[in-house]
Amino acid sequence: MKIKVNGEEKKIELDQEKVLISTVLKHMGYKPNTIVVELNNLIINSMKWEKVKLKDGDNLEIVSIVGGG
Repeated sequence: MKIKVNGEEKKIELDQEKVLISTVLKHMGYKPNTIVVELNNLIINSMKWEKVKLKDGDNLEIVSIVGGG
């Protein structure tokens, strides 16, 4: 399956049943408590990452949260 992540095309090789947002994020090395995810122009609540499946051609935007002072 091919998806776009932050404008860059990525090939994801996971079983169709395992192509959940949470699984893909872990596969790509993201830490779930430090990011915000937008799927096809809609922000997805982190509580739904375990339920939402990605499809071929989906567009993910992943923004890292940075603290500072």
